[in-house]
Amino acid sequence: MLEPTIDVVGIGNALVDVISHETPEFIAEQGLIPGSMNLIDEERRESLYGSMGVAIEASGGSGANTTVGVASLGGSSHYLGRVRDDQLGEVFNHDIHAAGVGYSNALATDGPPTGCCLILVTEDGQRTMNTYLGASSLFGVADVDEDVVRSGRYLYLEGYLFDPPAAQEAFRHAADVAHDAGRTVALTLSDSFCVDRHRADFRRLLETHVDLLFANQDELCSLYEVDDLEIALKAVREDCAMAAVTRSEKGSVIIAGGGRIDVPAAPVAKVIDTTGAGDMYAAGFMFGLARGRDLATCGRFASIAAAEVISHVGPRPAVRLADLIAEI
Repeated sequence: MLEPTIDVVGIGNALVDVISHETPEFIAEQGLIPGSMNLIDEERRESLYGSMGVAIEASGGSGANTTVGVASLGGSSHYLGRVRDDQLGEVFNHDIHAAGVGYSNALATDGPPTGCCLILVTEDGQRTMNTYLGASSLFGVADVDEDVVRSGRYLYLEGYLFDPPAAQEAFRHAADVAHDAGRTVALTLSDSFCVDRHRADFRRLLETHVDLLFANQDELCSLYEVDDLEIALKAVREDCAMAAVTRSEKGSVIIAGGGRIDVPAAPVAKVIDTTGAGDMYAAGFMFGLARGRDLATCGRFASIAAAEVISHVGPRPAVRLADLIAEI
């Protein structure tokens, strides 16, 4: 069996993020639930975008952010996602390569335009996300580069992509390819609203295709329909070999085998924007695993990466994460 040449291969929605700071009143006026992730159509995208204030635009998507985080930590990563041959598609293609991430999918020549995510950030750092999936919604088995998947030490699946049936099939196919090559498959639940839509399917995916789960406390409790985190942790131990569960300022909990490790949150002077916190946590954790570090150290890497990204606007590191973990 060939040795892996890539630390992390990510699959998810290839999007361009549009981030603006808004008031709670604006969120309410738009009929949105603070902190939610909403799927929107092209008409709603145009309406909401026209109402937003000054915005920062950057290539994004949760899974893509994680692969960028791995590269920033000094690891190797590759991303699989679908964009169109339009302006935003070209921007995404250029940015992902510029960040040091491999990207091999050809730009689609037909179908909907490149997707985007309109992210509304309030003063408390909470983000309300409105996602137009566009071209990424057509991601399917044909978009899975099997050679790339086999080359990755970890295959990382983004829960946000799980809505379309074709993507669900692609997830299972990619996981089978990874397991056949002796690789580890990771899944992030992404959002409680994703869990609400796909609870049963996520549970089946955990039981049959996933080795490592990333989730925050709310997502994990929603997955098992309980209010007590301890009950949810006990349940996930039965479904998955390993789970890393984030708890905001309370840090995170790592469950593996019969053990449990509680990891404190890394200090942050001021929370500016929580967009990308979970993405960077996953990047730090898998980077640590790929480097053979113990789970406590992996958790520290993850916490440091998450702390960096919430200290500024935007879902990707503003400094080289490798420098922040160098002393560890």
